[in-house]
Amino acid sequence: MVFTSHHFTKIVRSYGLKQEFITPHCPQQNGMVERFIRTLTEQCVQRHRFETIQHAMRVIADWIAFYNNRRPHQALAMRSLLRHSN
Repeated sequence: MVFTSHHFTKIVRSYGLKQEFITPHCPQQNGMVERFIRTLTEQCVQRHRFETIQHAMRVIADWIAFYNNRRPHQALAMRSLLRHSN
C-alpha cells in the first residue's frame, strides 16, 4: 500500500513521474521492485541513523544515484551503468 499513499503520489508527481501499477495479485511483476527495495534497505537505510527526514532524503537520493550510475550490477556482467554504456 505504500506506493498508493497520497504522500508518495505527491512526491512522484513532484518529480514529473507517472506511476504504473502491476496487475493485481500478480507477484511475477513485482519481483524487480521488491528486490530493489530489499537492496535499498540493506545497503542504505539500515546502515544510517537519520536525524531528520531531509537527512534521510539526501542520503537515500545519493545512494540511488550511486546504485544507478556506479554500483556494479549482476545483469551487466558486474559493470556499472556508466561502464556499460561506454
